Amino acid sequence: MFELLEKAALTALGAAALTQKKGEELVKEMKSRYKVSEEEGKAFLERLQELAKTGREKTQEMAEAEVKKAMDRMGVVSREEFDRLERRVRALEALQALEEEETGA
Repeated sequence: MFELLEKAALTALGAAALTQKKGEELVKEMKSRYKVSEEEGKAFLERLQELAKTGREKTQEMAEAEVKKAMDRMGVVSREEFDRLERRVRALEALQALEEEETGA
């Protein structure tokens, strides 16, 4: 039964949006309504928090991947690639300046 309550709570609250306060309120209600012990309530809250954290991390990873795909489709370069190209241009400009000095141009 406890597992069924956990699944229902996760569905109702949405694991990715669970806050500490909401979780504590849920545990308090479960303790009074379903006679859940303090230890069971804490374990339940910890499990919800871990699932919420995992959900947030997965959502963030998915969002980052989608942004990267969109940037690739639009032809936008990453900051890393931009910096690499900028260093390369500066090196070529310095080389050109040296060549001009040597030739006296």
